[in-house]
Amino acid sequence: MTRQRIPLHRSLMVRLLATSILVAVCAILATAWLAVQSTTRAIQQEQGRSLADDKSIYDTLLGYAATHRDWSGVTAVVTERAGKLDRRITLMTPDRQPIADSAPDGPSLDTARPSATIDPLQVDLSLTGGTERVDARAIGPYLLTKRESAVTRSLASRQLACIRDHLTGGTIVVSPTGRASVQVVNPGERDFTIACPPGELAKPMPSEADGIAQLQTLTKRCLQEKGAGVRVAINPDRTASPTDDAKLDKQIDECLQKSRLVQLKEYVAPPALLFVTDKSRGTTGPVFNLSPANMIRIAEVTGAVLAVTVLITILVGRRLVRPLRALIEATRQSADEQGPVPVTTRNEIGLLATALNELAARREQTEALRKTMVSDVAHELRTPLSNIRSWLEAAQDGLAPLDAQLLVLLLEEALLLQHIIDDLRDLAAADAGDLRVHRESHDVADLLEQVVEAHRGAAEAAGVRLGTSVVADPQVAVDGARLRQLVGNLVTNAVRHTAPGGSVTVHCAVLHDELTIAVVDTGAGIAPADIPKVFDRFWRADDSRTRSTGGSGLGLSIARKLAEAHGGTLGVESTLGHGSTFTIRLPVMAPVPH
Repeated sequence: MTRQRIPLHRSLMVRLLATSILVAVCAILATAWLAVQSTTRAIQQEQGRSLADDKSIYDTLLGYAATHRDWSGVTAVVTERAGKLDRRITLMTPDRQPIADSAPDGPSLDTARPSATIDPLQVDLSLTGGTERVDARAIGPYLLTKRESAVTRSLASRQLACIRDHLTGGTIVVSPTGRASVQVVNPGERDFTIACPPGELAKPMPSEADGIAQLQTLTKRCLQEKGAGVRVAINPDRTASPTDDAKLDKQIDECLQKSRLVQLKEYVAPPALLFVTDKSRGTTGPVFNLSPANMIRIAEVTGAVLAVTVLITILVGRRLVRPLRALIEATRQSADEQGPVPVTTRNEIGLLATALNELAARREQTEALRKTMVSDVAHELRTPLSNIRSWLEAAQDGLAPLDAQLLVLLLEEALLLQHIIDDLRDLAAADAGDLRVHRESHDVADLLEQVVEAHRGAAEAAGVRLGTSVVADPQVAVDGARLRQLVGNLVTNAVRHTAPGGSVTVHCAVLHDELTIAVVDTGAGIAPADIPKVFDRFWRADDSRTRSTGGSGLGLSIARKLAEAHGGTLGVESTLGHGSTFTIRLPVMAPVPH
C-alpha cells in the first residue's frame, strides 16, 4: 500500500490543535472583554473627575505663570484650588525643589511622576485641547492701555462696517493684550483687506512699538545666523508679512517663533512640575475598586465562557469521534456480514478506514488463494495417488501382472508425488523466510552445462534443441544446488511449452557486477494479460486441469523465490506465438574460498 500524505488542513492533529487554539482564544478574548468592561466604568468615572480636576488646576496655574514673572504668590492659589477640589496640589522646580504644597506634611513625592509641567511657553496641548504652544495670556510687553484698546475697537468697527457693506459678515475679536481685530466669516471668498484695508489698525500702538521693534531685531538676528539677511516686517499681531519665497517665509516663521520665546521668557514664571495627588496617598493615578455588581458580572461572564467552552468541546469531540464509532461498529460485525468500512473523511481516521478496507480485501484475497491452493494441491496429489491405488488394486485382484513394467509406472507416480511435496516444502520454507542459500565459489558455466545435460534427454524426446551460450567464464559465489534447481525449473518450463523443431537456449553473461542468466525459447509464448500470473502458484496457461503439459504448476513460483533468496530478481518477456525469455539477475559477490 502506498503511503498517503494527509493535507495539513485535514489532519486530525491540526484540527485538534486548531480547536484548542480557538477555545483558548475565545476564553482570552472573553476574559479581556470582561476585564475591560468591568473596570472601564469605574475607571472612566474616576478618570473623568480626575481629568477635569487636572485640567482646571493646570489652566489656573498656567494662567498664573503667563501673567507673573515668578511663583512668589502662587501659594494662595494652590491652597484655594486644593481645598475646593479636595486634592493635594504640589508645585516643584524641575530639580524637585518645592515651590508650593497644599499638604506639606503629606507623603514624599521625590519618586512620583508629575501630572504635568507648567510652562506657558510650552503648553501641554493634550490638556488644553488647543493648537498654540505659547499661552495666549503670555502677553509680555504688548499690553495696551485702556485708551489704546478703545482706539483699536473703533478702528475695527469701521473696518467691519465696510466689510458688511461690500463683502460678508464678521465679528470683532479682542486679544488678551487689549488689541481689537476683525474676524471675517468666510475669509476665502475675497481678500477683504483690498476692499476694506485695516488702515491705522495695521499700525502698532505706542505701547506695542518697543516690543515689536525688539521682536523684529531678534528675528533679523536669527535670520542672519541662518545666512538669510533680509528685511522683516512684523505686524501688530506679532506675525511676519509674507514674501514671494515660500522657503524664506518658512525660515522667517521659525525665527519669529524662536524670538517670541526669547522675548517672553523674562515676562513669565519659570517652568514648574505639577503634582495632583490623593491627600492620604502619594500616587498621582486614579483610585478605583470593583463594586459588588461588577464582581457578580465577572462571575456570570466566567460561567458563560465556561459553558460555551464545554459546549464547543462536546460538539467538536462528537464530530471527531463519530467516524471512530463507525469503525468500531463495522469491525464488530461477523465475517459474513462485514462489508467495507465507509470512508467519510480524509484525515487520519479516513486513512485508517481505507487501511482496514485494504486489509479486509487482502484477507479475502488470501482466503481465496488458500482455498484455491488447497483445491489445487488436492487435485495434484489425487491424480498420482489414484493411479497408484488403481494399479495396486488391479494387481491385487489379478487383473494386472505385478511385473517390472508395473513397478516402473508405480515408481514414476511416486516420484511425481515426491516432486510435488518437495516443491510445496520449498515454497513453505520461502514463505516462512527459512529458504537459505549456501554460497560457494562456482564456475557458473559448468553449472549451466550440468543443467542442460540433465534435461537434454527430455528435450530430445520432445524434439527441442537445447544448448547454452556463455559470453565469459564467470566464477561467482552462489548456491550451486539451488542455482541448478532455479535454472532447471526454467528449462523444464521452456521445453514443455516449445513445439517440436523449436529451441531452448541458456545465455549467461556478467555485466556491471551483475550475473545475468536468460532462458530463451521459441515456444508458444504468453499472452500479455497472462504475464503477471506466470509466477502464481498452480497457475497454467490452459485453465483445464489436464496434464498434457505436465508439471505441478509450482516451478516458476519456486524459481522466483530462489532468485530472491540469492538477492536477485526473475523477470519474463514474451510475445504470443514467438516465444518467451525468462531472465535471472543476481548480484556478483566475491568468491568464497574452499
